[in-house]
Amino acid sequence: MRSGRGGSRAAGPWTALAALSLGLFMIVVDTSIVSVAVPTMVRDLDTGLNAVVWVTSVYLLTYAVPMLFTSRLGDRYGPKRVFVAGLAVFTAASLCAGLSTGVEMLITARAAQGLGAALLTPQTLTLITHLFPGGDRGRAMGVLGGVSGLATVTGPLLGGVLVDTLGWQWIFYVNVLVGLATLGLSQWAIPDWRTGRAHRFDLPGILLSGAGLFLVVFGIQNGRAYEWGELIGPVSVFQVIAAGVVLLAAFVVWQRVNRNEPLVPLRTFADRNFSMGALTTAALGFAMTGMFLPLVIYMQSALGLSPTDAGLVTAPMALVSGLMGPFVGRLSDRVSGKYLVMAGLVGMALGLAVLAVQAEPDLPPWRLTPGLLVCGLGMGCVLVPVNNVAMGTVPAELRGAASGIFFTARQLGAVLGSATIGVLLQARITASVAAEADAAAARLPARYREDFAAYLNATGATSPGAGAGSDGSVGGALPLPRHLVDQGRQLAEQAIQNGLTQASKETLIPLIAVLLLGSLAGVAMRRNVSASRPQKTE
Repeated sequence: MRSGRGGSRAAGPWTALAALSLGLFMIVVDTSIVSVAVPTMVRDLDTGLNAVVWVTSVYLLTYAVPMLFTSRLGDRYGPKRVFVAGLAVFTAASLCAGLSTGVEMLITARAAQGLGAALLTPQTLTLITHLFPGGDRGRAMGVLGGVSGLATVTGPLLGGVLVDTLGWQWIFYVNVLVGLATLGLSQWAIPDWRTGRAHRFDLPGILLSGAGLFLVVFGIQNGRAYEWGELIGPVSVFQVIAAGVVLLAAFVVWQRVNRNEPLVPLRTFADRNFSMGALTTAALGFAMTGMFLPLVIYMQSALGLSPTDAGLVTAPMALVSGLMGPFVGRLSDRVSGKYLVMAGLVGMALGLAVLAVQAEPDLPPWRLTPGLLVCGLGMGCVLVPVNNVAMGTVPAELRGAASGIFFTARQLGAVLGSATIGVLLQARITASVAAEADAAAARLPARYREDFAAYLNATGATSPGAGAGSDGSVGGALPLPRHLVDQGRQLAEQAIQNGLTQASKETLIPLIAVLLLGSLAGVAMRRNVSASRPQKTE
């Protein structure tokens, strides 16, 4: 392999992998760590669930949209330099997020975090290809896949402990400490290697894809807040979404006619394993990001668990997923990766189905463990093999572009999962709380029923993320005479808990469907592809 300028390294490849793993761990943790803090943020920032969902969605959006472009920066400036730059941007943005005094400032800081993540992530695959040119690549990919899976499901536990002990701001401050340490290790351990290739930047492609994706996600995310009607002046939500779709269609056409160097070489999708792998990883990203919001709302606002306790409930899933990564990485060199991918997605769907069936307002939290363990096993089975299968047969000259497309597909799935599940959960909370409010009001004297139901509906609509509070209490003065207040408060708490539980159960169903559809894409993959065999490089 030609290393170009700066090819020497001060440390061995496994030490460099440790630096890459730390950086990726921090980036991936931030896709899920905010979920556990949602009820607390809704209360502390005096805002609504939709605004706090944007704290996650804007991060995923600015993470996904530039990645097609940032994947090419490493070829021009060197993957280490772009990795370190992304790490620095992410660390600085984390400090700003922790210092935020309002939801608007927090959303802005999270957007900058996403940009840092977009710079960093594509470089990891390029650097692993350089650091591990032979048979160790499968092991290295297994380690990185295990780290990614562990980070995704560790976020709620780590976030819960930090929110309960130090405050929600520390889910961002901890990134500053880890980021600075990783910067030091990266400068020493990662070689300043460059491919020697210069790429043209497809500016029209960057603008078309970025604008199109932003409009689609913005429309989906804010549709319910504007009742799917007018958004800005005469412009409606559906017009914004339609404009985004048109821009994305124009992007595809431009990629086809651009004869210089398109952002997305469409011939990459001629490789069946790659195209099916991209679909599968998008489904995986959709489910992995989307599942945490309904689970956190259910555990904290319906079961009354603290953020730490909710994180502890999900800890077995994190542990199993992380332990499976290296094992499955080695196994995927011996067993066709397509079967591991299909089994993993079906396993995740089965685990979520168990959770949806079991969830009740008075369920002992430990009874969620079997479903979460099955989810963790499924996640561990799919994270590494899908990388190997998708990238294993891509021609060498297309690998840079293919890695950018692959990572973008997962993040697009994640941002659509966050936006779609957030909108669906809010809609189901409103409907479920309204139904429970009517049932609870029927148990009161007739003259108080209408006001009592309206009170509960307002509580569910204005701050569904906070729900009944971590202690199960309902704030505000009940519209009832004194002798009915205790009965009314009990009915109100039960109605809100029942409504949140039902909404969370129903919101898991689309995630199950997406995972099963993703497993069907695995059927079309070819067998016996190993990503760890030596590959020719330029």
